[in-house]
Amino acid sequence: MIGTVFGGRYEIIEKIGGGGMAHVYKAKCRLLNRYIAIKILRDEFINDEEFIKKFRRESQAAASLSHPNIVNIYDVGVDKVDGHDIHYIVMEYIKGKTLKEIIREKGKLSAEETIDYSIQIAEALEHAHKNHIVHRDIKPHNIMVTEDGRIKVTDFGIARAASASTVTNTSNVIGSVHYFSPEQARGGYTDEKSDIYSLGIVMYEMVTGKVPFEGDSPISVALKHIQEEIIPPKQIDATIPDSLQNIIMKCVKKSQADRYTTASDLLNDLRRARYSKEGASLMEDTNIMEAPTQIMPVVEDGKDKTMKKGKKKKEDGDLKVILLAIVLAFLVVSAAALGFFKLKDYFISSEIVVPNLVGLSQDLAREEVEKLGLKLSVAKEVYDDEFDAGVVISQKPSSGEIVKEGYTIEVVISKGKSLVKVPNLINRNISEIDQILKEANLKEHVIYEFSDTVEANIIMDQDPEPYSEVEEGTVINLIVSKGPEKKYVIMPKIVGQSVQDAENALKAFGLKIGTKGEEPSDEYKAGIISWQSIEPGTEIEVNTAIDILVSTGPKEEPQAEPEPDPPVQEDKEIPFNISLTPLVDKEEIEIRIDRIQDGIRETVYNKVHKVDGNTITIPLKGKLDAIFEFYYDGIFEDEITHPGR
Repeated sequence: MIGTVFGGRYEIIEKIGGGGMAHVYKAKCRLLNRYIAIKILRDEFINDEEFIKKFRRESQAAASLSHPNIVNIYDVGVDKVDGHDIHYIVMEYIKGKTLKEIIREKGKLSAEETIDYSIQIAEALEHAHKNHIVHRDIKPHNIMVTEDGRIKVTDFGIARAASASTVTNTSNVIGSVHYFSPEQARGGYTDEKSDIYSLGIVMYEMVTGKVPFEGDSPISVALKHIQEEIIPPKQIDATIPDSLQNIIMKCVKKSQADRYTTASDLLNDLRRARYSKEGASLMEDTNIMEAPTQIMPVVEDGKDKTMKKGKKKKEDGDLKVILLAIVLAFLVVSAAALGFFKLKDYFISSEIVVPNLVGLSQDLAREEVEKLGLKLSVAKEVYDDEFDAGVVISQKPSSGEIVKEGYTIEVVISKGKSLVKVPNLINRNISEIDQILKEANLKEHVIYEFSDTVEANIIMDQDPEPYSEVEEGTVINLIVSKGPEKKYVIMPKIVGQSVQDAENALKAFGLKIGTKGEEPSDEYKAGIISWQSIEPGTEIEVNTAIDILVSTGPKEEPQAEPEPDPPVQEDKEIPFNISLTPLVDKEEIEIRIDRIQDGIRETVYNKVHKVDGNTITIPLKGKLDAIFEFYYDGIFEDEITHPGR
């Protein structure tokens, strides 16, 4: 996808995130020469009309909103890539961190920061709710904080126009269960107050550093939202103001009727908390500037003495001017009488208007002043980011002033932009260089390339070279590794083949057989593969292991005459299948199954699966007294006994 251009203008640069329905990339708009974010529908959904409708609904809902605390939507479209329709949304690119990342870095936020961020989030929700849009997935992961501290609510991925009949589909629980409202956890009616509940949980996490409910599974956390009361924040941190605690506890009431009616009501209380007596420490001191004391003139006999003094000074000045004029007149007349007419040149020389020299080269400026009978002197040379080397930055006197012929104009000449030494960035991780380049007053342009020898996100090369000297603000081109290029193949059909033939076929595609199971089959004779874990025609990564079931032949025909039940064969391993549908808030999950049999624990299944709502069928076998333990990502989930017992 890197390097692909959508809409003839949006060039994909790097992947920066993803959700349940789409991937998010950083891209550059060639037309406006700016970075943007582009959300692209996942490949597995491009033929699913229901998901495409949701994707379009997301863009329509978000595009209708315009608020400084909501990520802007610039464009939506569909492009064909490799014969497939790719649906995308072009959004504002936010340079910053998620609120979740900030909470993790700081441990917890101060009351001041919590209230400030909460006000901005509430203002975003107020705008959305007034436009009949309910977010339904408010959590710190979907809240960006820019470098200057501005909140940007993003990912209206499950937002829908609010209506009297809006009900969450219980079979399609979306979002993080830690921030679910009780009605979302129950699959009930959701409205604006559901967003207020989720914001209350976010506020709780900001000011305490943790979510109120934890559990071994998403279901257990959801049940706590429905059944258990939240521990008040002050019991965790006694320094939290009562006003902030009261707001949080009202937001997270179990009943929607007991919460704030609107985001506007919540905003009013948050603003009062910021300026309350209890929260006086949250405010910056306001200094009242006093007007300077003015000394009034003393009034005597109804007249201002100050005015009298001014009048007297004026009269004295006028007398001096008259006397000076008489002396000058005497000298001029004397010079005329004596024939020294050049004496007037001493007193009356040519006056010249100083030209504007700023922006001219030094040579051109000198030529300009010498034509007027003036002189040029370079006072100093300095580095300057605005003017090229050798150009006049400033002058003294300024342009437009009047000087005598022969006067010297002093100028300051630019030495060009300051030079800095390029740091060596090769072999560094791309995530480490922002501060390095910032301190050097340099910029970056990143190009990603595949590499079989350098791990992903490591800088392989740079231009200009390390330790060379360049002007401040120079762009450093960085070649960054994307790691080995992933190769994909189309899954062949191996059902109906022998195990040996299947192994040879998979090897040709760069695939391999994973877990082997057995099952009786009326369709396939013994030794023939009757099931494969990945459907034919699916695009999969090279080296993927394919699980199979091998036929043991037709099921035995019932006997003509009833026979006594055979004794239970405790020592025989009997195959069976089990179906799982993991419900977790992540894209992939590792499923491990341990079998405890004859006092021996053995891992009989271990594989990573995509979490896409589909049922996973796993073949197992064991003795009737065997116990099977299930682990999700290494955490014990459940255990069962053999179903034939």
